[in-house]
Amino acid sequence: MGWGADCQAAVVGASLVHDIGKIGVPVEYLTKVSKLTPLEFDVIKTHAQSGYEILRDIKIDYPLAEIVYQHHERVDGSGYPRGLANGSLLKEACIIAVADTVDAVVNPRPYRAALGHAKAISVLMEGRGTAFDAEIVDAAADILCREEASAN
Repeated sequence: MGWGADCQAAVVGASLVHDIGKIGVPVEYLTKVSKLTPLEFDVIKTHAQSGYEILRDIKIDYPLAEIVYQHHERVDGSGYPRGLANGSLLKEACIIAVADTVDAVVNPRPYRAALGHAKAISVLMEGRGTAFDAEIVDAAADILCREEASAN
């Protein structure tokens, strides 16, 4: 995408700890095989703020805690925990939002099998420009298409 080494380092670093706040979420919610109740989902959604609180005092060359805080925000303001919109979002958080979504789709979950690259691309395209940054979606879809082609 042509973004510098600083952005790349921030994305790599934040991606490694973006879900650290889940340490405070009951494991039975994270491994539940049936649909979460609204209350259970509200508890899971606290992980972004909890992650921020865990990481906020770490001194590092990029806004690690804020990236973690924003990784479930959406370009159109429909995300959580703060409902931030495009002008307020860090590009690193937008990258992690897309990567986290791809990970959730292509890998198995306790409640379903893996859905594959084609479904991940479909989910990203449905949210392109609304939930997700269009430039980041295009780059991710390109990578996924190349991975799918090389696997076949």
